[in-house]
Amino acid sequence: MKEDILIENCKEKDKTELVFKIVASLNKILNEDQQQKQPLFLSINEQFLLKLVTSIVKNPKKSYVIGITGESASGKTTFVNNAAKALLKGDNSLFTTVSCDDYYLDASDELKRAGSYENLFLNGFSFDTPAAVNLELMKAHLTSLKCGCSIKSPEYNFITCESIPDKVEKKPALIILNEGLFVLTPEMIDVDDIKIYVFTPFSIIRKRWYERAATRGKTGNAADLQFENVNSAAQIYIRPTMQNADIVINGLTTAEYIEEMTEKIMNTINDILQSKKA
Repeated sequence: MKEDILIENCKEKDKTELVFKIVASLNKILNEDQQQKQPLFLSINEQFLLKLVTSIVKNPKKSYVIGITGESASGKTTFVNNAAKALLKGDNSLFTTVSCDDYYLDASDELKRAGSYENLFLNGFSFDTPAAVNLELMKAHLTSLKCGCSIKSPEYNFITCESIPDKVEKKPALIILNEGLFVLTPEMIDVDDIKIYVFTPFSIIRKRWYERAATRGKTGNAADLQFENVNSAAQIYIRPTMQNADIVINGLTTAEYIEEMTEKIMNTINDILQSKKA
């Protein structure tokens, strides 16, 4: 009995040493990042980092939902796509992505009745409130993925405002990237294990937003009306969620640097864990 306790204590001591070794290595990477003209990390909760690494060491097979939010056109999708690109260089089954954009409720009939986007927005329609998204379904899908079950997400067409149910199969993975406007709102926050906010200056957001709106068929007065709603809704629903974030990311960093940093962090953690097994 005493021998079992001693063995268990040794194991716990080894895990604790491993945790602090990983945290020290990550802090070194973070310090190097701060020397960059456009660092990726604007802020990070140190207690969160220790808690996360401890969980990874003690539960290596646990799935984690990473909630990534920020204002419309802040760079959320760019961050997710390039982080995913780095992850793809390892095990292809390591991650899956769930986008809030796919869970917008069907508004194709409303658009047809309005006759145009301009009339649709004049009638009070908004893409930028939680009520426009099926958050209940998205949360259920994330929970299923964490439990090891595959799901079929809907797919949304931003030109026709049509939602196609059960369109895209998503498989469970260790890392579940959940990106979108409302992933850190009160309705969703308890399903997120890691909470990331992408911060970008307003002038850059405005420029990016209008460029993207044009690709979705929104120009002129229709675009102006929607952007006015986007900005006012962000003040209510999005910007306050930054205080819920464990990590605040810089939305001005390049795609290449995002990929580089993600790969560096993942390799650092993996190398230390593998060396411990050897």
